[in-house]
Amino acid sequence: MEDEAIVDTLYSILRLNVEDHDSLAEALVTEAWKRLERLSLPALSKFTLCLYKQHRHFNPIIGQVAHIVDMKLDSIQDVRILSVLMVGISDVISQSFRDRLLHKAEQLLEEENEGHFNYAKRMLQFLHNVKLKYHPLLEKCNKIFLKSASRLDIHSISNIFGLYEQLGFDNAEFRLLANQLLSETIDDYYHPEIFAKLFFALGPMAGSRVRERLLVTAAHMAEEFSSHQVLVILKTMKKMKCRNSHLLEKMASVLHKHLDSYHVLQLVKLTQYLTGLRCRNLELFAKLKMLLLGYLKSSVIPADTAAIIRVLAMLPSFQVEEMITNKAAAVLPQCSLHHLNCIATALVKWNHHDQLHWQNSSELCAKLLQKLNDCGFERLQKTNSLNLLLEEVTHVNGEWFEEVLNEETVAMCQRLIDQITWTNVSPLSFFLKKTNHRCPALFDRIASVTVENTDKIHPSEIYFILFLFSALNYDNEEFFKGCIQHLTSNLSYFEIYQLVLLGHVLAVAGYFPPILITTIFNVSFLSKLDAQLKVLPDTLKQRVCSRLMKLNRAVCLECPEFHIPWFHEQYCQRVFHNSMSRINPLRQHVHRMLTEILGGSQYSRVSVLTPYYYEIDFECVLDENKKPLSYMAQNIPLDDVGGIHLRHDIKDEGRKALPPGAQRIALEFLDSRAFSKDYSRHLKGEPAVKKRHLEMLGYQVVQIPHFEWNSMAMSTKGEQLEYLRQQLYGIQ
Repeated sequence: MEDEAIVDTLYSILRLNVEDHDSLAEALVTEAWKRLERLSLPALSKFTLCLYKQHRHFNPIIGQVAHIVDMKLDSIQDVRILSVLMVGISDVISQSFRDRLLHKAEQLLEEENEGHFNYAKRMLQFLHNVKLKYHPLLEKCNKIFLKSASRLDIHSISNIFGLYEQLGFDNAEFRLLANQLLSETIDDYYHPEIFAKLFFALGPMAGSRVRERLLVTAAHMAEEFSSHQVLVILKTMKKMKCRNSHLLEKMASVLHKHLDSYHVLQLVKLTQYLTGLRCRNLELFAKLKMLLLGYLKSSVIPADTAAIIRVLAMLPSFQVEEMITNKAAAVLPQCSLHHLNCIATALVKWNHHDQLHWQNSSELCAKLLQKLNDCGFERLQKTNSLNLLLEEVTHVNGEWFEEVLNEETVAMCQRLIDQITWTNVSPLSFFLKKTNHRCPALFDRIASVTVENTDKIHPSEIYFILFLFSALNYDNEEFFKGCIQHLTSNLSYFEIYQLVLLGHVLAVAGYFPPILITTIFNVSFLSKLDAQLKVLPDTLKQRVCSRLMKLNRAVCLECPEFHIPWFHEQYCQRVFHNSMSRINPLRQHVHRMLTEILGGSQYSRVSVLTPYYYEIDFECVLDENKKPLSYMAQNIPLDDVGGIHLRHDIKDEGRKALPPGAQRIALEFLDSRAFSKDYSRHLKGEPAVKKRHLEMLGYQVVQIPHFEWNSMAMSTKGEQLEYLRQQLYGIQ
């Protein structure tokens, strides 16, 4: 047979769903393997696709295919051939070879060509296989999808959303397009498999009417869903923060017949979904517990053991068996930091809720936690690669890591400071932001590497680096100006809502690039933003709205020359109405002391809203001789709204009524969230901006740090009174 005929025959019989181990299929694979070196590129591509369909991802043949592709890469000019080969060899390539493939793919993939739709989907699959969020190729693929609306069906949309989710990539324009296409055809999907895809793709961004129809249809179809489809529905419900008890009960009842078919990691995910949705089906949880314990007893993979222990701690009314802690102790030396954190989280929770009931359980738990701490320290000490360290700590969250390993991990990053390059400044910045550690040596190194390589770092990654510096209030003028100059020349790389986030981050740091501000505060821009907000996840939507308000406030106060109006009055009123704060015990205690210091309750107010809607803990007015002025005597208008005093002079008119030389005082108590977590306890960006803005509004601002107020030096009421008196009357 001809070489091409061998490959074509293999391809054809695989399309007939012949078993992989069928004698003919085996013979054809063997024969093609013998002729591998002389296969043409199209035949090699088709043969690689056959091997991929047979799940031969790590077969020696794939290694040989990868070697041939490596040798012939420069001669490949057909993006279809390249895309198939990339996916086929993705599991056996080196990092340098991966980068060459990406560069070649960028060259051959044409954004304007709708015919490249399937190739773009394969490129996404390749990025997923190699676990790389490579922005240039992702954005190129996304542009092809946006230009290929006629080829987008429920299967491709669901597939693209799934890959985007795995890669941590999102695009509001694609969401808008998908939302429009799927909402128009929602009545066409009544097959369980297709409906599950529709629910996954449309549910998280659907409006209230479409969302309700999806939930009703899902409940109606519940009995028909396969085990995989049940997982998809529950995962999407969790993402939607859906509390539909009827649908949840239906899914829980269907789960009973599917539980035995799930493998261990599916059971782990299922437990996370059910507990996240606050399922109350105790019978279902009892069966889950039995299955998870069975897998735990036989588990030999540290990652699986840690994951099972973590979700067992999520189960309601769970009584811990000694076998679990024994299993945890056995795998600790082999665990990554993430897996150590999973086990620690479970142990701390069980110990706290008194769920360890065998003899000497508390003592054994304490010893196990100490061993866990030792393993964490030992793993850190052995680290000699910054990239591997960042890979491990990216997904680590929780009190154990924060209390035990945070400082040591930052110190290790500092020891590996010479390994900081343009390729890892973004994940390093993300980690440092999460730890809230303000390390000047690391920050300066990040700044210098970023400024030297702005053309190599994607603008969205530069945003995360700026976010770190802004949030932790670390000013480096050369760094900010270098980044701003680069980003303002590349604003097209950002989505509409991302420009709002960028503008806010820069405003916190005190930078207001004119081109960015005028771009954002434009009627056309804000209309597009409104459209995008409708399809963004709720958490992101709320964050963007809040940042736009804060940016609007900052521009009004700090850059009046832009003549931007304040248009967030109704938004702020709605936010404060929905989250009306009550006066907490600390505020009540301090208010009583202020009453004592100032000479009466009429001299101070608690929980005050200022113009532009800053909420401050306490406000009082002192005359030019530092004597308190009574709000009643001076007829300073206030309105008591549910415990918050909202002044009528919200637009500044009432301020003129203050006597000459009188001064408004804003007294603020700052908890641990207002400071970095290193030894410097440096004031973070947001509270620093608040102080700056309150001063612009005419306040003298007194900020009282928690570590001063709660210190041993102020353990008595008399010491606290003296401290407050000094803060109020000692200000200049």
